[in-house]
Amino acid sequence: MRAVIQRVKSSSVTVAGHSVADIGGGLLILLGIGPGDDEAKARALARKIAMMRIFEDEDGKMNLSVLDVKGEALVVSQFTLYADTKKGHRPSFIDAALPDVASPLVDRFVEFLKDQGVPTQTGVFGAHMHVALVNDGPVTICIDA
Repeated sequence: MRAVIQRVKSSSVTVAGHSVADIGGGLLILLGIGPGDDEAKARALARKIAMMRIFEDEDGKMNLSVLDVKGEALVVSQFTLYADTKKGHRPSFIDAALPDVASPLVDRFVEFLKDQGVPTQTGVFGAHMHVALVNDGPVTICIDA
């Protein structure tokens, strides 16, 4: 499981010109599912992200979590996080989980994040999405779970 987490002032997703998700301050989470990923990894990653202290406190230090700042999350499934670029100029995605495995695991990750107390919205699995964000910092964290 691979996640790219961006601290945002706002983020949204549109599909075919229609808004499907829109959050204020919080986290944009790009999530890739790979080989061997399971519910235990999804649960652990959701907990880690919910508790991650990447928001600034009153002294300007990153001491607060998305829960502390009452932020939201927007989760966007992204198989391209498993791109292999070692050979040639065209990435290979053979390490990305197939949709029948990845889609339910993304859904479970979202449920686990909500269980942690983080209001969470999603993009549309497998759709061509336009993702907009106002990055805050910028703060971008990559996690391999």
